[in-house]
Amino acid sequence: MEFNLANNLHSLRASAPLVHNITNYVVMNFTANALLAIGASPVMSHAAEEVEDMVSIAGALVVNIGTLSPEWVKGMKLAMRKAAQTGKPIILDPVGAGATPYRNAVLTELLETAAPAIIRGNASEIMALAGTNIQTKGVDSTASSADSMEAAKALSLKYGSVISVSGETDVIVSGTQTAFVSNGVLLMTKITGMGCTASALAGAFAAVSSDPFHAAVSAAAAMGVCGELAYRHAKLPGSFQIAFLDALADISPAHLAELSKVKFAF
Repeated sequence: MEFNLANNLHSLRASAPLVHNITNYVVMNFTANALLAIGASPVMSHAAEEVEDMVSIAGALVVNIGTLSPEWVKGMKLAMRKAAQTGKPIILDPVGAGATPYRNAVLTELLETAAPAIIRGNASEIMALAGTNIQTKGVDSTASSADSMEAAKALSLKYGSVISVSGETDVIVSGTQTAFVSNGVLLMTKITGMGCTASALAGAFAAVSSDPFHAAVSAAAAMGVCGELAYRHAKLPGSFQIAFLDALADISPAHLAELSKVKFAF
């Protein structure tokens, strides 16, 4: 199936998919607003008592391990198992992978529960998840996306997942397919929750696409292009966040495709 970014955004807005997020306290508000802005419908639900019911009516499940607790992990596992049973795409954001033994153990449990359609993280997180010995800095990356290419390929083969690595150039790997997305601005690294938002948008695109590789590429392109558009109006972190949400809401499918810088390698 040929990649068509304009059609992918059009499909998202026409469907307004419900995206179930089990995500961290830090980013809940911003990612919910980003999903609304681009045209999706977010729900933030982590209680073990209801996650299975919520997954059943959602188009995709986004699991973000930013703020962990045993009860949240229980909800994540129940939701992932239900998503796998009902054929709903799972997007896993391994926030801070490699930072602590507990975080690593939780990721092992989650990946044993169900294979994600997309795993999206920064280079350090992807390398740590693949077993590379790398020094992490909390949730921040100490490596470039180019450094993580082999780790991304190994993870993709191991779990059958699309691996999306954020960086100056985003790298998306699915088996023998690789895409490079060169959009974005440096200021995006100075605002908390941008990576988490990229994972949420991947969930929105995955909910309306039969190809998780195309969904991951679409999300990376939308993030980067809207970051560039926001930077035209806002050069400081506070105002940039608002301008970014405005760009997500305002951009047309044709304009997104026109401004995207996506290259494929097979």
